[in-house]
Amino acid sequence: MSEGKGRIDRSTIKWVIFIIILLAINFYELPYYFTIPGDAKVLTEVIEVEEGHEYEGTFMLTTVRMGQANVINYVWALFSDQRELIPENQIRPEGETDEEYQHRQLMMMAGSQDLAVIVAYERAGKTAFFENHGVYVTSVIPDMDAEGKLKMGDRIVAVQGEEVLEANRLLELLSVFSIGDQVTLTIERDDTKEDVAIEIKPFPSELDETGERGGIGIANPVTDRELIMDPKVTIDTSNIGGPSAGLMFSLEIYNQLSEEDITKGYDIAGTGSIDEQGNVGRIGGVKQKVIASHNAGADFFFAPNEQGAPESNYTVAQETAESIGTSMVIVPVDTFEEAIAFLNQLEPKQ
Repeated sequence: MSEGKGRIDRSTIKWVIFIIILLAINFYELPYYFTIPGDAKVLTEVIEVEEGHEYEGTFMLTTVRMGQANVINYVWALFSDQRELIPENQIRPEGETDEEYQHRQLMMMAGSQDLAVIVAYERAGKTAFFENHGVYVTSVIPDMDAEGKLKMGDRIVAVQGEEVLEANRLLELLSVFSIGDQVTLTIERDDTKEDVAIEIKPFPSELDETGERGGIGIANPVTDRELIMDPKVTIDTSNIGGPSAGLMFSLEIYNQLSEEDITKGYDIAGTGSIDEQGNVGRIGGVKQKVIASHNAGADFFFAPNEQGAPESNYTVAQETAESIGTSMVIVPVDTFEEAIAFLNQLEPKQ
């Protein structure tokens, strides 16, 4: 073999190795997710209350974009002020498929919308209440007895013959059983009803290192409930998932129900889950949501205060606002009523 051919072969091998390394860096996924600022969506574009009132200002839903981290994303996030790394097990339980994750997120979004309607309608003196129909299975824990017996979308309607209409009642009834016990669940699947016997087994070590806790093997059960309301409200959030828009949904819906414009002409962003009593809860990605709201030109940003807890969403939001030099005001809130009180004391925007 000639010396020139040998050099060409060695050069080719080097390039092949280099390309393989690049492909590995780009496509090998690490057990982390990275987040970046998303959008601030004007809620009048996605929420419409029947015969609702129009107004000058805006309430905005803030989002975070998320993806599985490869080596490049991981290193980039380490040196970026706008990116954050989150361990995979904090985002989704082990064994949960992409389909199950998306389904769970969309169900949580639907739940947050319903709770927002309840809170806003009650404050506005309108009719809104739930009719419960059972408990949906949103994901099944691998290697537990529910695997292969239950599947995503099954609706649990009874435990040992006792009717179950909501998730907390399901957990209450299951709490009396011990590891090794057999439990009969009545489920509805594809318009048919059947009984399924499931054994209580220890949770996997990654969920309980002690091995002392057990269950049937479902995660994040969600109450299947129908929201009855008057007037009607339509909410279209497409494929946005999760519960973090609850507070902003409730404010938007309440404003459309009210004759007075509570925005006072301001552009108001924010985040936070909401429960049926109007309490505002902690969410993830608040740093990126503050940045997204600043980029959208918001005047105020509501952040969960968590009763003044250290490292609360409000604390992180305030630190982020200072770091990016925004004039947007960060407002701590613990309840829907606190948000309303803050808006009521504002002077109209000039």
